[in-house]
Amino acid sequence: MDRREALRKTALLMGAAVSASAMAGLLNGCKAKPDLNYKPVFFNEDQARLVSELSDIIMPKTDTLGAKEVGVPNFIDKMLNECYKKEDQDRFLAGLASFDEEAKKAHGDSFIYLKPEEQLTFVKKYNEDSVKASKEKPGPKPFFLMAKELTLMGYFTSEEGATKVLQYEAVPGAYKGCIPLKEAGQGRTWAT
Repeated sequence: MDRREALRKTALLMGAAVSASAMAGLLNGCKAKPDLNYKPVFFNEDQARLVSELSDIIMPKTDTLGAKEVGVPNFIDKMLNECYKKEDQDRFLAGLASFDEEAKKAHGDSFIYLKPEEQLTFVKKYNEDSVKASKEKPGPKPFFLMAKELTLMGYFTSEEGATKVLQYEAVPGAYKGCIPLKEAGQGRTWAT
């Protein structure tokens, strides 16, 4: 007997003592919301959690820190709040809501509650569809491509991205106008 079956039988034994909503919560599993490590200004907390999980799928932790750990969700929140036009802000929020609705249709739950492999599969498919739609119908950038752009910008302008993934030297040395990239320092692109 699995956990769901045990809970179902317990509920039957208890009769009306367990309300339907409490039972539904138990059967769906008590899911904890992912941590939110900043105070959002532009997003509400649910949107901020969704952006955090999405950015961490786009730039996951490897031998360097992931997007959430370097503050990319906070960067996206500030960029949208302080630098984007109202129409672009609205397009991002509408796309974010649509993204989560598509996840619910495809997997039966909000994106933030999906298993990591389901999130990755969903994001890959969503990315392919967004790129295809962008090529077929030029115009304003689709939500997902905006989210990717903001994630990459936030990551590579963070200390981690600029110093551990890219090359960074606060005060560069002598100017060498034309040398092979591998001679320019560990084969990495310059951050600045």
